[in-house]
Amino acid sequence: MHVLVLNAGSSSLRYQVLDSSSGEALVQGHVERIGEPGAKVTQGAAVDEDVEVADHAAALALMHRLLDEEGGIDVAAIGHRVVHGGARLTRPVLVDDDVLAEIDRLAVFAPLHNPAAAAGIRSARSSYPRLPQVACFDTAFFADLPPAAHTYAIDRELASRHEVRRYGFHGISHEYVAAEAARRLGTAVTEVDQVVLHLGNGASASAISHGRPVEISMGLTPVEGLVMGTRSGDLDPGLLPYLQRQAGLDADGLDDLLNHRSGLLGLTGHTDFRDLEAALVEGDEVAHAAFDVYVHRLRKYLGAYLAVLGGADAVTFTAGVGEHNARVRRAVCERLEALGLVIDDERNEAGTGVISADGSATSVLVVPTNEELAIARKTASLLG
Repeated sequence: MHVLVLNAGSSSLRYQVLDSSSGEALVQGHVERIGEPGAKVTQGAAVDEDVEVADHAAALALMHRLLDEEGGIDVAAIGHRVVHGGARLTRPVLVDDDVLAEIDRLAVFAPLHNPAAAAGIRSARSSYPRLPQVACFDTAFFADLPPAAHTYAIDRELASRHEVRRYGFHGISHEYVAAEAARRLGTAVTEVDQVVLHLGNGASASAISHGRPVEISMGLTPVEGLVMGTRSGDLDPGLLPYLQRQAGLDADGLDDLLNHRSGLLGLTGHTDFRDLEAALVEGDEVAHAAFDVYVHRLRKYLGAYLAVLGGADAVTFTAGVGEHNARVRRAVCERLEALGLVIDDERNEAGTGVISADGSATSVLVVPTNEELAIARKTASLLG
């Protein structure tokens, strides 16, 4: 089955046409700066800049035309990545009006992501009215977290009334990578306890026991947990009323601070880890301090999740930083021999597959994530 996978961001649209069986990507494209002056369109090696793309409907129409120019690739279904499915949308579903209404309602939890996904779905339903549309949710993999892991220690009635719990995110990636890591170790995912570190501009850690998640660093929103490109990760909740009183920040100001002006950007002015890496090479003290904060938080979560699991068979790095930054992987695993982690320097520099040393009690791997392929396969599976 050829599946068109759409990942609609607030001002972007990524798309791929994949063969769900072989995993081959037949077409890949990206529309950037939707609704802004000078949009940029990339498909394969072709790049077109300074294009006018007014909204997601225009981006879908442009994508449709570009796909037709590829020779009319036969697409059987469309799969959509949606960040938040809440407590009700906990598996891939065929999109109908009720599903779309629930995605809209859940925008209160993911105001940057769900509205964009809903816009992409509406545009796709209009552009491809005869194709089945399937929504896959980043929160779904963590829907059955143990109560001890998903419950916040606040007033129970208030939490229930406002659907407050830890939902977790990046679930499509964590699920795919956990299974792929097990495959590379020559076993079934149901036989492996592992910690997965998804380290990109957004970052999260999960503890997965026999294929099922038992912990995830992200919570009610994607802000909780690790230090990220622009998000703060964990902080003292008392900081929020303090900044309200002392800095005059209202709810919108606090939301902007934690989501857009914190993390590596807040510490260094950089959001791209490659820029931070260049500053480290130049001996920038601010960059070194930020790197230490980033790694310290990672090591703390890794140690905690090894404790939650009672030891792990594997620790798996994935996503942009996890897959490509040997310095981060080395710093995270340094001096953890007592916990069973020993990496091989040459394998770590090579950065693929198993990077742990022979005899390491816990395998350490680098596994590329592929959320688009995971969505294509979920879509094909749902449609039989």
